[in-house]
Amino acid sequence: MLVSNSDRPARVHYMANGFRVLAPGDHVLCATSGVRIPLDILRYWSVARQEPYATAQLASEALAPV
Repeated sequence: MLVSNSDRPARVHYMANGFRVLAPGDHVLCATSGVRIPLDILRYWSVARQEPYATAQLASEALAPV
């Protein structure tokens, strides 16, 4: 039986210059907004927190000092 990766969240390891898919899927969820981010347009993440972000603004807000 073939299993499709569509409509399944991926498990991802975020690195400084990219990311590695650990478990197949087609998207991740933004850590701050919960928005679905397709892997092919994922551009913002935190290596230290291992979290993805939907936009540069959300990433900046999440990583800003308190």
